[in-house]
Amino acid sequence: MKHILLLPVFSLLLTFFSGPLLAQIYRCNGAGGGAPEYINNAKDAQSRGCKMLEGGNVTVVQGQPMPRVPVRVASVSPSGSATRTDSGPEQKARDSDSRSILESELKKAEAKLGEQQKEYNNGEPDKQGIEGRNYQRYLDRVGELKDGITRNQSDIAGLKREISRLPATN
Repeated sequence: MKHILLLPVFSLLLTFFSGPLLAQIYRCNGAGGGAPEYINNAKDAQSRGCKMLEGGNVTVVQGQPMPRVPVRVASVSPSGSATRTDSGPEQKARDSDSRSILESELKKAEAKLGEQQKEYNNGEPDKQGIEGRNYQRYLDRVGELKDGITRNQSDIAGLKREISRLPATN
């Protein structure tokens, strides 16, 4: 009985004395509109005009700046289509590689679609194992098969779109 009464008093004392021990986190605006900086030194934060963060835990992961990489930009014609800036043999080789990769992926997807449609059997696939006694499990599998067919058809349409965007091979 005594312990039950002491628990609220102990938790109140712990809260009162642990307040100053907890670290305060301050958010300082980055120089020149850059990324904000987080510090836990109150004097430094006050001199820099930082704001104290309240509520919840704060996790700051220090990142490294990304190196700048020159980017080649394709110009866009008034009709809205992009024109290639590099039409040399390197670009033709990349286009050829892209086409062969996309065509092989298309063949795989079409073969998989054929297998899925054969298994689906127009919405009446053969029952497997326990599905003869558990009709809901059968219905779930039929739904999964139908969803898989729909996803695969969407993938095939996307692959065909990508192939049509590539320049024709000579």
